[in-house]
Amino acid sequence: MIRFVFFVFSLAAVSQDMELFLLIGQSNMAGRGVIEEQDRVPFPRVFTLTKEETWVPAVEPIHFDRPDRLGTGLGRSFARVLADAAPGARIGLIPAAMGGSALDEWKPGGTLYSDAVRRAKAALKSGRLRGILWHQGEADSGKLELIRSYQERWLAVMKSLRSELGDVPIVVGELGQFLYGREKNDYAMARMMNEQLAMLAVNGSRVAFVSSGGLTHKGDVLHFDSPSLREFGRRYALAFMGLDAEWK
Repeated sequence: MIRFVFFVFSLAAVSQDMELFLLIGQSNMAGRGVIEEQDRVPFPRVFTLTKEETWVPAVEPIHFDRPDRLGTGLGRSFARVLADAAPGARIGLIPAAMGGSALDEWKPGGTLYSDAVRRAKAALKSGRLRGILWHQGEADSGKLELIRSYQERWLAVMKSLRSELGDVPIVVGELGQFLYGREKNDYAMARMMNEQLAMLAVNGSRVAFVSSGGLTHKGDVLHFDSPSLREFGRRYALAFMGLDAEWK
């Protein structure tokens, strides 16, 4: 049996040189993949902000939105790619996603938005925010009016976040393409939603869109499986580095 000793760091105890990333959206950002042994192995220089707002080595699960559904996400593999690309960097992940949340629940002034901003500002005592990772849209893909208004509503949320936290790059992930063949009609217009998500990189400033092509679900035709989430995180990282020329 492999045993790991984890150290908990207060915000004040961590040096103020961390590169920080806010992780928001719904369950596929929080991560619902089966946690495997490799997901419990810490990466050097990669930390996560706990629910209690302390820093710990980033091992799964890093989110805490739905205690009975927690799993592997994309944040760790994202951070590992960035850490490997910049050997001197210390990466701090700020998990704040909420499973099942619709875009309107992320409006400025709402609970999810306010909690994300509060956690990000607490983390800023330990470094600087470098980017925002977003994966959401499943909850909005069942109604045509929500899909058609998605870009306008999303851009308003991100404009507000940037005004409070800084004008940082934003990386948006595509919904699982496996949703297109789902028998139930809850996500019948997922293809149309993905078209709207892709357009965010066209109409938004310093926004990148990440394809989910080839990624697979965990058996529920809704959530990405663990290998896919690790690959998704790698794609997010490459997209981020394409937006931030200073990363090295």
